Amino acid sequence: MSKKNDTSTKFTPTEFQFYSPKEKQSFGQILYNSKDGTYLGRTPASWAKILIFYAIFYTVLAGLFTICIQGLFSTLNETEPKWKLDKSLIGTNPGMGYRPLSDETERGSVIQFDTKKPEEAQYWIQLLDDFLKQYQGEGKGGKHCEFNQTHKPEDVCVVDVEKFETCSPANSYGYKNGRPCVFLKLNKIFDWNPQYYDNPKEFPDDMPVELRTYINSLPATELQQVWVSCNGTNAQDRESLGDIKYFPGQGFPAFYYPYINQPGYLSPLIAVQFEKLPVSHMVNVECRAWAKNIIYSGSARDRMGSVTFQLFID
Repeated sequence: MSKKNDTSTKFTPTEFQFYSPKEKQSFGQILYNSKDGTYLGRTPASWAKILIFYAIFYTVLAGLFTICIQGLFSTLNETEPKWKLDKSLIGTNPGMGYRPLSDETERGSVIQFDTKKPEEAQYWIQLLDDFLKQYQGEGKGGKHCEFNQTHKPEDVCVVDVEKFETCSPANSYGYKNGRPCVFLKLNKIFDWNPQYYDNPKEFPDDMPVELRTYINSLPATELQQVWVSCNGTNAQDRESLGDIKYFPGQGFPAFYYPYINQPGYLSPLIAVQFEKLPVSHMVNVECRAWAKNIIYSGSARDRMGSVTFQLFID
């Protein structure tokens, strides 16, 4: 029997197909490929489609954003905050601030100067000059207010710098003669009305005797004020502090309240002058505001209703 070739079982090698490496392109070919007719890898038709898509997409997105913002603005009032007093983050307890306050953080809350070096005193004088510029003049539509006048809530009572007497700019705020003045102010809280200590029978037990005496010396028409007192933070500081004077008085008068965003309104000020400070000895001072609805805390971590600073004269 002769041997025959069986083509059905014959092995035929298969050629595997591999992707050939992509042809390298020059920078000019990337920008424009004349072979494929593409610009930056896309044909003009492809670029037109993608540009139309993103134009529509961002137009719709901008429209939705505009609707949301307009909806938010429609709930806001341009003259008063939506959340006030107890409902606001600020709350109903005003903080107290003081000036001069240095921009140099390394100074902290220390007011230090050498009376024999005029440039050191001038540094603090300039800070107060800059701060009081906004209080100069008659203010924007403001008026000089008195206790025996009738006042409307929208009235703006000016702060008369001339009433600061020896703490006025003309006297260099006492820094040139070693009798420095510190200006106190309460932070503004919209629609906040103080509850005054205007009845001697209601004075708190911790109110200083000097402040009680001052309040009792005033006529009944001037008793509605947010009172202020300053003293040393400890017994040694109180002994070293010496005499203190307050200008124009020892309280923020009722006619400055409430603050309702009146045009030209400026927070009232009290100038506190320290007349007999010891030399080369730091004195820690705490100034406190007194009203029935001002909560006080002397804690260094959670201070309320008061402010502290240090005085040091070389």
